[in-house]
Amino acid sequence: MAEKLISVYSSLALKDADQIITHALELRVANKLLPLAIVVLDSGGNVVVFKREDGCGILRHDIAIGKAWASLGMGMATRQIRDRLANRPTFQAALSATSGGRFIPTPGGVLIVNKQGIAIGAVGISGDASDKDEFCAIEAIKLAGFVPEPPVAADNWNENQL
Repeated sequence: MAEKLISVYSSLALKDADQIITHALELRVANKLLPLAIVVLDSGGNVVVFKREDGCGILRHDIAIGKAWASLGMGMATRQIRDRLANRPTFQAALSATSGGRFIPTPGGVLIVNKQGIAIGAVGISGDASDKDEFCAIEAIKLAGFVPEPPVAADNWNENQL
């Protein structure tokens, strides 16, 4: 009975969120990226898991949450938000104010979609160039058995530098 009650309160199980972060950290090491801060939020914007590697700057936590929060809030990946709002800085500022500063519209915020096509959470990663952050999120979501939105990383994701 307790397991059923717990599942009502979160759209994403702790074990699944932890698995996504574990995969993202493995991808970071395999691709020789800079240390990452990674958060997984459920569909209500609640933190399910957060991990920060040694060597991350102190703002990385807030940036990761802001990327995931923006993705959930707008119902799309932060790369798409960045591209759509590139010529609308006033609207971007309004979204940041409305979200209490938790709106970071740069790549690295990726929706977690289940097999039924429902967004059940989001991953936010910060630590390296944004396209590299996003790559880790996308591939980690896939490795955990979910569908990422967007489904593939940006072309030449590994060529971007901080």
